[in-house]
Amino acid sequence: MAEASASQARRKDLGRHQNLTSLLRRVHATPATRSDLTRFSGLNRSTVAGLVGELVDRGLVVEDEVRGAGSVGRPSPTVRPADRAVGIAVHPEIDAVRVAAVLLGGRVVRRVRVDVDQPPTPERVATIAQEAVAAIRADLPPGAVVVGAGVAVPGLVRVADGVVRLAPHLDWHDVPLAAQLASALDMPVRAANEASLGAAAEWVFGAGRGADDLLYVNGGASGIGGGIVTGGVPLLGASGHAGEIGHVSIRTDGSRDSAGLVGTLEAAVTRARLAAVLDVREPDPDTFERMLLAATEGGSSRSSAVVAEVERQIDTLAIALASVVNVLGSERIVLGGFLAALAAADGPRLRSAFDAHLLAPLVPDVQIRRAELGADILLIGAASLPLEHVLTELPTLG
Repeated sequence: MAEASASQARRKDLGRHQNLTSLLRRVHATPATRSDLTRFSGLNRSTVAGLVGELVDRGLVVEDEVRGAGSVGRPSPTVRPADRAVGIAVHPEIDAVRVAAVLLGGRVVRRVRVDVDQPPTPERVATIAQEAVAAIRADLPPGAVVVGAGVAVPGLVRVADGVVRLAPHLDWHDVPLAAQLASALDMPVRAANEASLGAAAEWVFGAGRGADDLLYVNGGASGIGGGIVTGGVPLLGASGHAGEIGHVSIRTDGSRDSAGLVGTLEAAVTRARLAAVLDVREPDPDTFERMLLAATEGGSSRSSAVVAEVERQIDTLAIALASVVNVLGSERIVLGGFLAALAAADGPRLRSAFDAHLLAPLVPDVQIRRAELGADILLIGAASLPLEHVLTELPTLG
């Protein structure tokens, strides 16, 4: 009898924990009223009120009394993530190291960027991160708790232990990056591929929201990477290397990509070539897109060389995207970085070329969108690694 009672109590505790995590994830994605949470969970109002109260007591959410314009009667409290849990994001690139503080809800509250003259070593990244985190901690409000750090790496990462197997643009090989940063920062650190983290961020907060089957493809200074969500679950692969669409072969000859492979998407579609025909050095993404649009639209600034390069890259990108979607059956493609700029420059051409290589029954079902989170996307994605612990373990921070 005692054993049966203990088992029943454990099941009850597990069920309550699952309900708490479900509500916290819902609020993490979008603030909601108690009424919204009641409809979302299927639980009764008093149960939801009790669960929200426990999340408040743990310092994980707060309730704001918000009265709609012109409404009468009792205000409906809006439940939103509290400002206590802080995830540190680290993003090393070939020309800079970015560090940020990110709250639940994907809210970036502090950013530090340190430019570098050459690709940083892992030791240099650790030093920059250590100094940046010290400055960030000094600016955090009282009661904020740093729960850990996440690293968005432009390369192949073994997610189990945060070892960077290969980051060609940084010239990193088998680097125990998570362990090095954990020692430097004195906190738990996890690492993953930057494009996979970008996919996770857009899936929860951006253009991928609501899609159960998503293909995210990003183009940056370090090449092209991708992230996949299938059946509502991020697809990582056996070692965390899934989504490397930049290394998909599109021809049997041609240039080599950053990993030394011939004829790949990354070798043919590059930001450097676009910058060359624009006759500019690598500008920031917004400036890059404006220049690309100006050079491809009608008028005196239109450039035939830029138009030809844009059309070539769009046609190549369309082949790769369609080939991957034919395999995965993705319902939505989200393009980030300079690939979003290509889509902006000639969206109809991209759509037409994509449809021409896609299985006919899939054509009406696949959407192509541009990423919505801008320059913060990889910071939000990196911080999702330590904040996942908060979402699953529900620590008491209050």
